[in-house]
Amino acid sequence: MTKSKVFLAALLAAGAAMFYSCGDDKPTPGGGKDPKPDVPETGSVRMLTTTADRSKDLSESWIEFSTKDNMSPSTIRLRPNETFQTMDGFGAAITGSTCYNLMKMKPEDRKAFLELTFSPDKGYGFSYVRISIGCSDFSLSEYTCWDDKDKGFALTDEENKYIIPILKEILAINPTLKVMGTPWTAPRWMKVNNLTELKQWNQWTSGQLNPKYYADYGEYFAKWIKAFADNGIKIYSVTPQNEPLNRGNSASMYMGWEEERDFVKKGLGPALRNAGLDTKIYAFDHNYNYDNISSQKSYPTKIYADFDARKYLAGAAFHNYGGNKDELTVVHNATPGMDLVFTETSIGEWNNGRDLSKRLIDDMQEVALGTVNRWAKGVIVWNLMLDDQKGPYRPGGCSTCYGAVDINRDYTTMTRNSHYYIIAHMASVVKPDAVRIGTSGFTAPGLTYTAFRNTDGSYAMVLSNGSSSEIKFTVDDGTHHFPVTVPASSAVSLSWK
Repeated sequence: MTKSKVFLAALLAAGAAMFYSCGDDKPTPGGGKDPKPDVPETGSVRMLTTTADRSKDLSESWIEFSTKDNMSPSTIRLRPNETFQTMDGFGAAITGSTCYNLMKMKPEDRKAFLELTFSPDKGYGFSYVRISIGCSDFSLSEYTCWDDKDKGFALTDEENKYIIPILKEILAINPTLKVMGTPWTAPRWMKVNNLTELKQWNQWTSGQLNPKYYADYGEYFAKWIKAFADNGIKIYSVTPQNEPLNRGNSASMYMGWEEERDFVKKGLGPALRNAGLDTKIYAFDHNYNYDNISSQKSYPTKIYADFDARKYLAGAAFHNYGGNKDELTVVHNATPGMDLVFTETSIGEWNNGRDLSKRLIDDMQEVALGTVNRWAKGVIVWNLMLDDQKGPYRPGGCSTCYGAVDINRDYTTMTRNSHYYIIAHMASVVKPDAVRIGTSGFTAPGLTYTAFRNTDGSYAMVLSNGSSSEIKFTVDDGTHHFPVTVPASSAVSLSWK
């Protein structure tokens, strides 16, 4: 079986999220095949399992606590007194293209999919999304919300007809959803060719922000945040510029670290503060390797070194299209007060994006677990939903990307890809404000894991087995212990209290 199709009308039945997969006889809560008869329907520890061959597809099973003393030499011990970062959440980008595809679905099918995806109780509990301020390369057109200097700021049809209605539907399902906003470009009238000549740059692609418009552009952010608030949507965080070192996207704007430092302290930070907004600001929002531009190495750390900029910043955001995830640890160690979030990664033709056997383990270890184990407070993947033609997308943008979910153009069947699974495995057990905790003991080749304590006192573990054999061990939290078997080439989520 090479892919899993979701028949949307059957996602919810009798108040429980249900999921059909190709070859399954009938749906079960959480998705995948019916448990084997010897697997209890309830127990002490809930376990969700996805295998790279899709034989288990977010399949639910239960494990009982052991009643005997733990004598197992293969034990992972939780260390709840050893704490790391507090989690914000996990999710995907709600782009214009995603919203367009969602709006093409039947309302009852869309509600079922969104409930399965975002509900903390009936679904997988996705809790953090990213949207564009103006257009992105996955919008229906190129635009900002202040294209005419004289007419002033206004939301456009893309926000009013697609993005805001979808966000309202999601918030009705998960009222605690966090929303991050990111611009791909400033309004063109604010752009210049470079900071030496300062010639008008009336293009969507490349250019730089004219320093004389720092205050105006900061006001643009404030107006955008307030406009969404007027629609009942609180913007939790923003970044000053998507991929500031990328001049070539369909909509883009170069912003070196000195420019972003100055914009944050002279424009964006004061504008939000003067407007009484508590929206968090995350610097950078680009690749681990700083696009191999030597002058931009340690971009967010350099900004954070400036007191007048630092007082407005919550931290820094990263993508993984270049470099190594260990850069997160480097930045954390250099600036311990800086929070880190992972805000974009994509699958596509270039990395076998629809082949779960190729992507599940790598994305679990590099993105989901790899970033969290290196201090990321949140993980957001790129498009939640694209159609089966990889769109809609803008000319000059990514024409080879897949979504976390790809929906056929009949808008009734879809395929879940690796990014949906990795976020579902994290979000289903690691709740907002959970604290990552320490572990010690058992390790094995191919086994990656992390552990958390949720605010309700429950524990969560997420594990990935990249080896070709199942791995067995015991988990011990100091009060309870239980046996775990992680299948070969799989992702597993555990939760218990």
